Amino acid sequence: MKKVINTQSAPAAIGPYSQAIQVGNMIYTSGQLPINPATGEMAEGIKEQTRQSLLNVQAILKEAGTGLDNVVKTTVFLADMNDFTDMNDVYSEFFAEPYPARSAVAVKALPKGALVEIEVVAGI
Repeated sequence: MKKVINTQSAPAAIGPYSQAIQVGNMIYTSGQLPINPATGEMAEGIKEQTRQSLLNVQAILKEAGTGLDNVVKTTVFLADMNDFTDMNDVYSEFFAEPYPARSAVAVKALPKGALVEIEVVAGI
């Protein structure tokens, strides 16, 4: 019933979780930090961190046989809500109408000092 989705084109899980899980025709990704999977380094600044997080999401969805055009819901976690506009500018480069539903919330802190973390739910 449950299928693990894993790719080396996104950062490996750093704890007891999967990059994504497929149930039926739906994919649920874990929150993706802005870590470049090739270097293990975190991108600098909110715009580049948003871009890298979404590239990681995109790689996981590709491994699952789907893509950003099938995303129905995103959750964006921000370490500082003052970064919302810059995050949104980059986010809009990755999604087209009809846009997925989205929640964007400020959190006290993110793992590894990240400025953003993004998770999605997508269909296949």
